[in-house]
This record gives sequence, structure tokens and C-alpha cells, in this order.
Amino acid sequence: MKTSNSKSNVVASVLAGLVLASAVVAQDEGPPPAAVQVGFALEQEMSPEVWVPGTVVSRNQAAIAAEIAGQLTWVAEVGDVVKKGDVVARINDQSLQLQLKNDEATIKRHEANLQYLEQQVSRLERLTEQQVAPANDLEEAVSQRETLVQEIVQAKVALEQTRYQLSRTRVTAPFPGRVVERLQQPGGYASVGGPVVRLVDTENIEVRAQAPLSVEGYLEEGMRLKVKGRDQEAKGTLRAAIPVGDQRSRMFEVRVALGDEPWIIGSAVRVALPSASPQPVVAVPRDALILRSDSIYVFKVTAEGTAEKVTVETGIGHNSLIEVKGNVGAGDQVVVRGGERLQPGQSVTIAGNGEEAQPSS
Repeated sequence: MKTSNSKSNVVASVLAGLVLASAVVAQDEGPPPAAVQVGFALEQEMSPEVWVPGTVVSRNQAAIAAEIAGQLTWVAEVGDVVKKGDVVARINDQSLQLQLKNDEATIKRHEANLQYLEQQVSRLERLTEQQVAPANDLEEAVSQRETLVQEIVQAKVALEQTRYQLSRTRVTAPFPGRVVERLQQPGGYASVGGPVVRLVDTENIEVRAQAPLSVEGYLEEGMRLKVKGRDQEAKGTLRAAIPVGDQRSRMFEVRVALGDEPWIIGSAVRVALPSASPQPVVAVPRDALILRSDSIYVFKVTAEGTAEKVTVETGIGHNSLIEVKGNVGAGDQVVVRGGERLQPGQSVTIAGNGEEAQPSS
């Protein structure tokens, strides 16, 4: 019995030693290598930004008015898309068509009378040379002819005026856009200068914003600016910074042209404006930051292929990059995917750079 117990104790001791040895080996090896994606820390110039509120507006919008008075026979519907020169309303032109015929008849009558007076003047010139007719008759005929010539000129001007008024019976769009409101209905009476429809150019849009006077010195027309809406973000171009400030609010107006993004006119947006001169900083991709309640840190990949935890402070942000202050230098590789589960000193294998590689499962 003693021999059997001795053998059992020996076997148990051997097994315990093997388990302990395995634990020591596993502890020496550490966690297995983790597959990560990396980006690079960069040194570049950045400016601190201030976000100001703005509104998306159209560069072209107007209440299109009638140039002549008359009854409206047709008005474009709300929502109609028109090109420059397209008709947005028509005015009854019946009386002007009659006036056109009258003007044309007046010119023909004057031209017939002129032809008669030309013949009369020629006949009187011959008779005066022959001393058969007095010179006064010739002078009177010449005067009548010249008066009639001027009357023909006036009649032709009246004809052109009638034609112009006829062309104004078609109210046309001065720029391309969309009809957003009917200010008159078919059958209504349009007065001279009375608005008929409201037209808005929905393609040529920009942001109108009020900026503090303190940033005026850091703005340059043509510079690219970030614009954020409730559900979208885009880059705009500073079209104009109006150098006229309000003495009460200490603000001035800026206009930022937008691209082809489908912004709704009237949308509330924010615009990022530089508030200081650009300064050189070390920046990393925003995805490299690991945020905790008590600290912010990144993982650098060392030359030995291990993860080094570096506590940082953040600064200026620009697009996908953000300034970091800490033991990170330009050219350092930082983990942008897979860093949440990393342990300091853990070996890593690089699966790809930035968005080009898929994160490991």
C-alpha cells in the first residue's frame, strides 16, 4: 500500500511540474501577435478653427415681374424647372395685336402719301423752272413732304414699341431655376412691375455666414473650407469675404460657394474658419486615437514589431488628421485599426495601411 501511494505521489508531482512549466513558457511568450492596420504621423501646417453658423442660399432668386399690364392667360406651376429665357407667364395680347395692325396700316398710308408728294414736288420743280407755278407752291410741297417723312419715322417707332410690348406679354426667366411660388393666378390682372412668380436657382448655391472680425486677417478668397450640415459634410470655396463689419455685433459676412452636393436651400450649416496663422504640428489619423475617461493614447509600432503605448494630448484638427502632443514624431507608424485590444509590448503584424486593408477579426 505504501508503494502504491508513493507512485501516485510521483505521478502527481510530475504532472504539476508540467503544468507549471507550460504556464511559465506561455507567460514568457506573451499574447499572440495581433494583426493591425497602420497609418503614419505627419508633420504639416495647420490652423486652429472656429465654427460659425450659416445658411444655404441661392445666388439667384427673384420675384419675376410683368413689364406691361394685362390679364394673365397662363402662369407656370410651382415646381416647374425652367431655363434662362423660358416663359413663366403669358399676358393677353389681343389689344396689342390690333395695335400692331393699326401701326402697320398707318405706315403704309404715310408711304402712299409720301409717294404722291414726291411726284407733286417733281412736277412743281419743273413748273417753277418754266415760271408757270409760283415758288411758294414748291416750298409748301417740299415742307409737306419733309413733315410726312418725319411722321413715317414716328409711325415706325410706334410700330417697334408695339412689337416690344407684344414680346413683353411673355414673362421670361432671367436665369435658370425652379418656380417655387405663384404670386398671381391665371385670369388675374398683372400690373406694370407686379410680381407674377418667384424663381429660385437651385443649382448655383452658396453659404451665407456671419464671421467674427478677429478671423478676417486669416481668410483668403479661393481657400477651401469645411461645411457641415445636420446629415452631410462637404468642402466649399470662399467666394467672398465682405470687408464691412457690423459695429454692434462685430461680425462680417462671408460667402462660401458649394459644389454639386444636393443641399436644400435654407438649410442651417456650420462653416470652419481659420482663427490663426498656420503652424507646423505633428498629426496622426483620427482613427489612431484611443479615448478613455482618464487619458488619450495611441499605439506606435516599434522597430522590433511591438506595440508601444504613448499618452498624447490633442490639438488642432483638419479633415481626417488631428494634432497630437507627446512622444510621437513625423514618420512614426501608428495603429489605426485593431488598437482597442492591444496590450503594451504585444507583437503586431501589419495587415495594411489605413483604409486599404481590412481589420482582423
